Amino acid sequence: MLVVPLIIFAFFTYGSAIATRAYMEEASAQAGTALRLAVSALSGHLNRYEALPALIADHDDIKELVSAPEDAALRDAANLYLKEINGLLKSSDIYVVKPDGETIAASNYDGPASFVGQNFSYRPYFQDAIEGRQARFYALGTTSLKRGYYFAAPIRTGADIRGVIVFKVDIDMIESSWGGGEYKIFVSDPEGIIFMSGSPEWLYGAILPLTADRVARTEASRRYANARLAALPVTRHHFEQHELMTLADERGSSEYLVLSHYMPAEDWTVNVLMETSSIRAQARTALAAVFLFLCIAGLTVAVLRQRRARLAERMQMQAEARNELERRVEERTADLARVNSRIEEEIAERRLTEQQLRQTQADLIQAGKLAGLGQMSAALSHEFNQPLAAAKTYTESASVLIDRGRTAEARDNIRRIGGLIDRMAAISRHLRNFARKPNEKLGPVSLDEAMRDTLEIIAWRLKAADAELLLALGPRPPVVRAGSVRLQQVLVNVISNAADAVEGLNDRRIEVSAFEEAGKVVLAVRDHGPGVPAAIAERIFDPFFTTKGVGKGLGLGLSISYNIIKDFGGSLTAANHPEGGAVFRIELQSAAGLMPEAAE
Repeated sequence: MLVVPLIIFAFFTYGSAIATRAYMEEASAQAGTALRLAVSALSGHLNRYEALPALIADHDDIKELVSAPEDAALRDAANLYLKEINGLLKSSDIYVVKPDGETIAASNYDGPASFVGQNFSYRPYFQDAIEGRQARFYALGTTSLKRGYYFAAPIRTGADIRGVIVFKVDIDMIESSWGGGEYKIFVSDPEGIIFMSGSPEWLYGAILPLTADRVARTEASRRYANARLAALPVTRHHFEQHELMTLADERGSSEYLVLSHYMPAEDWTVNVLMETSSIRAQARTALAAVFLFLCIAGLTVAVLRQRRARLAERMQMQAEARNELERRVEERTADLARVNSRIEEEIAERRLTEQQLRQTQADLIQAGKLAGLGQMSAALSHEFNQPLAAAKTYTESASVLIDRGRTAEARDNIRRIGGLIDRMAAISRHLRNFARKPNEKLGPVSLDEAMRDTLEIIAWRLKAADAELLLALGPRPPVVRAGSVRLQQVLVNVISNAADAVEGLNDRRIEVSAFEEAGKVVLAVRDHGPGVPAAIAERIFDPFFTTKGVGKGLGLGLSISYNIIKDFGGSLTAANHPEGGAVFRIELQSAAGLMPEAAE
C-alpha cells in the first residue's frame, strides 16, 4: 500500500514541473510580443523628433540670437518663434542655452516656470552638445518637475559653436497606455531606477540596490531633481531559463515573469512583467485534469474486471446481476452529467479567450499603423520642411514687394503661401485620420476618394523608391462596401509593398486598376518586381512573417490587410503575373447607388 502514495507524490512532483514549464513558455511568448510592441511604440514616438533640434538650430533667428545674446529684440523674436514651433509640434519645451549654460530663450518664456535665466550646465545633454555632438537624455525637469526626453544639438555660426538648442518631448502619452491589462510595463535606467511605469507607485523606485556609487551618479546629473529614490523590495530568481521577480507591497507579495529589452540609443531597459499566479493555476488545473482522467481510466478498468467476474456468476444470479447493472448505469449517468457540466465551463472559458483574441487583433492593427507612421517620420519631416522654407521665402519677398509698392506681386506671393499651408494641412489631416483607431460602420466608399487620400499618405514612399504609379479606375470609379479608414490602411500596405518590390529596378511601374466582375468590384495592384516566390506564397499573409531586413517591418501589414478585407466580406489574394511581377487582387462587394453611411 505504500507504493500508491509514492506514485501519486512522484506524479504531482514531476508533472507539476512539466506543466508549469509548458505554460511558462506560452506566457513568455505572449509577453515577448507585448515587449516588442512597447519597444516599437517608444522608438517610433522618440525617433520622429530626433532631427528637429538640428533643423531649429539652423534657423536664422536662432543663429542671430546666439551671436548677440544680449539683444532684447532678438530674444523676443526667438521666444515667439520657439513658442510657435512648440505649439505646432506639440512638444513639451524648446529652449536656447548659451555656452556658459544660461538659458536665453524658451518656448515657455511667459509661463510661471519659465526656463529663461536658468542654468543647465550640469546636464549631460548640454555638455555633449556644446562639444559638437547630438545628445539625448531623459530626466525629471528641475524647473518644471515634469518628466521628459531631451534632444540637444549645437548651434553653429560658421565653424564656431555659439550655443545649444534643447528639445524636450513629453512621454506621458505612451506611459498612460500601459495601465491595466495583464502586463505591467516599466522602463529603468542604467542604475536600475524606474523612470516610466504603468504603475505610478513604482516611479523612482530601484530594482537594483541603491549603492553609494549609483546614488552619486544620479545626483551628479540631477536626473530626477528632488524626487525621493527608494529601493523596491525585489527578490530575483529563475525557473529554468525564465527570469522571475518577487515584489512585495502592502497587499502582500506577487511573483512575476520578467522579459527585458535594452534600447542602446536611449540607454533604457524596457521591462514587461506578467504575474505567474495565473500560470501556476493553469498548470495545477491541467495536472488535476490529467490525474482525474487517470483515475477515471483506472476506475473503468476496475469496472470491466468486475463485470467479467459477474459474467461468470450470471447463470446463477441473473436477478441480482440485473439489479447491479441498473445501479451502475445510474452511477455512470451521474458521472456523465458532471463531465458535461465541466465541458460547458470549458466552452465558456474558450469564448472569453476568443473575445480577448479579437481585442488583441484590433490592438495589433493599431500598432502596425503607428509603426508605419514611425517609419514615415523622417520623410514627413522633409515634406513639411520644404513648404515651410518656401513660405518663409515668399513672406520675405512679399515684404520687399510691399515696400516697393508692387502690391499685385506681393498678393500673388501671399496666395502661394496659402497654397503651401493648405498642402501641409492636407498631409496632417490624412495622417491624423490614418493613425486613429477606426470605429466605423460599413458603407459605400468611393475608390477614387480612398485612392486620393492614400496617395497623400504614401507619396513620400513612392518618391523615395522613384516609382511610377499608374491609375486606371475607369471613367466612373466604382463604389464598394467597406470602411474608409481601414480600406486606406489596406491600400497603404499593398502599394508600399509594391514600392519595396520595384525599388532599385529598371522598371519601377506600379499599376492600379479597378473593374467589376460577377457583381463585385476587383481592385488589382500589380508591380514589375521579382514576384512572389513559391516558397513563401502560402505564408505571405501569416502574422509576423516578413522577408524584409531586421528593423524594416513587423510582418503584420499583409496579415492585418487580409483580415480587414475579410471583415468587409471580401477577399485578398496574391499571385504572379504571367508577364512578370506580383499582382495583389482585392475583391469587395459593390455598393453602387447607395447613400454613404456615417464613417469614422
